[in-house]
Amino acid sequence: MEMQRWLRKKKNGILAILLLIGGLYFISHSHVFISDVTRSHEPMQNKLPLQGERFVNKESWVDQGDYLPLNVSYQLLAGAPSAQQRFLSIGLSSVKRKRGNYLIPTLQSLFSQSSTEERSSMVVVVLLADFDVSWRVTTVREIKTAFASELEQGQLVVLHVPQDWYPPLTGLKRNYNDAPDRVSFRSKQNLDYSFLIQYSAGLSQYYLQLEDDISSAKNFLTTIKKRVEEQEAKKTTWVMLEFSKLGYIGKLYKSAHLPLLARFLFLFYQEMPCDWLMSHFRELLTQKESILFKPSLFQHMGTFSSFQGTYNKLKDKDFEEGFYVNPSAEVYSDMSTYQKYFPKLAWDAGEGFFWGRSPEKGNHLTVVFIDSKVLTGILIETGSGGKDLLESAQVQIGHDVVTIQKNEKSCKEFQSVGTLENGRFEMQEVDKKYSSASSCLRIQVTAGQKDWVIIRKIRVSTSTPPH
Repeated sequence: MEMQRWLRKKKNGILAILLLIGGLYFISHSHVFISDVTRSHEPMQNKLPLQGERFVNKESWVDQGDYLPLNVSYQLLAGAPSAQQRFLSIGLSSVKRKRGNYLIPTLQSLFSQSSTEERSSMVVVVLLADFDVSWRVTTVREIKTAFASELEQGQLVVLHVPQDWYPPLTGLKRNYNDAPDRVSFRSKQNLDYSFLIQYSAGLSQYYLQLEDDISSAKNFLTTIKKRVEEQEAKKTTWVMLEFSKLGYIGKLYKSAHLPLLARFLFLFYQEMPCDWLMSHFRELLTQKESILFKPSLFQHMGTFSSFQGTYNKLKDKDFEEGFYVNPSAEVYSDMSTYQKYFPKLAWDAGEGFFWGRSPEKGNHLTVVFIDSKVLTGILIETGSGGKDLLESAQVQIGHDVVTIQKNEKSCKEFQSVGTLENGRFEMQEVDKKYSSASSCLRIQVTAGQKDWVIIRKIRVSTSTPPH
């Protein structure tokens, strides 16, 4: 009898211990179950768990077998992705800034610089990554007001990841002796990008990383599509194409690589800034050299950094807002051309430039328009990295096309509109002073120089002359 009573007490004791252990386990893991229930201050949101409504990338071995699970849950704040895969998803993360707010202008630039057809081929994914609830509510309201049509058509999606899903953001490694708050800021930024990239992996064929304070070039998507086609035709390995040389702006990836990139950023989030990590990722996937296209398609427009509101004047000098096409013309020069850097390359849109050997006084580069044009603006840029500048030259416009040699044309008379200063010339509202149509534009060297010369860019804006 005593033995049975002892056994019963022992069994009850074991059961109590098991219940206690189970209770402690539940409490220690309770954030997994209740993390999104406690957010009563935000409007009702759809939750997007990792293995729920996030579109899985079927091309990635990481997603195929869930070999490297990334533990995160998303809240959908506005819009919803289309079930139909797009050509391009564009990701940007935004936080509350102490000074300046550029998210709405950035989105306006992306959509306004795209045609109807281009917008139907892309989806913009915005991660509101700040933990300030009131800021998120206000920002979502602004987005819904300004971009109702884009949200309805699945061209814009707004997300948030609750703080519970972030690993530690303080007490981190100071690898480069950065201040602790700086380390926390850039480490969180890596995690923001990791979660953003992970969500975007199944939405499109390609993914473009931007920041929330940029302006974009006209028809940037069409240009990207053309560059991708050219790159694929080369049959060489590429991991990242760059459409801006600044930070983490304008970096294009194949969506098949995104699940791995998301985990890479997460794994090394406290080691170094995101733009350093992306270079290591590119090299690990065997693309040794960067592939940078010019002109740049995106320009940094923020004046104040998202880190402590500090002043930031960073600009991309290779940015051209318009997908630039000069009027049809023939280009001639009597300067000695180096290799295949022909004069026409300075006139055509793209990365090309004219490179000539030491110019002498009287040498010229002459553009002869196929049809006469009223010039409204002229931009000429020479040199590269402060070298090979054209030091002394006049810019002239001409009238009445004549043939001066068997295969060369020019104009009968010219008039000067100005001179190059530090290798550069820019003039707006040309037509207010020179209202008649021009047939030629000429750069004439006024003093010889020993240095070679690079003419990087000749750009004109025009209006059609009245008949």
